[in-house]
Amino acid sequence: MSKDTRSVFHGPFWTEALRQELAQAGSNGQIGTRLINQTDRLRIWMTEIAPGERLPFHTHVLDYVWTATSTGRARSRFGDGAVADMDYRLGTTQHVTFSPGQSMTHDLENIGASPIGFTTVEFLESANRPLFL
Repeated sequence: MSKDTRSVFHGPFWTEALRQELAQAGSNGQIGTRLINQTDRLRIWMTEIAPGERLPFHTHVLDYVWTATSTGRARSRFGDGAVADMDYRLGTTQHVTFSPGQSMTHDLENIGASPIGFTTVEFLESANRPLFL
């Protein structure tokens, strides 16, 4: 890690425990709080996070789509050191695709006053092989 990159992982949103968790997250394919269904083509995840709680660092390698099942506010810390806060509205949806070898690692912390929820569908027929669960 270069000096410039390392400095990104310091500041009010990063602790030593979070940096250590991030270092281990590359093989964590548990992208939700609960896997509710899996077929030979897809995985369906539910995520429910209470205020002040967080979904640990995990890595996305498969194409996926997520939809917010509630309104709320969350913070994500990313594997490149970036930190982003986002407001979610019921029905907010995003499609994400990856090229071969691409991935994205992040966590998700509920920084709002109410629980937040998401449904995420991963497509097993993507450019990358699924991570072990």
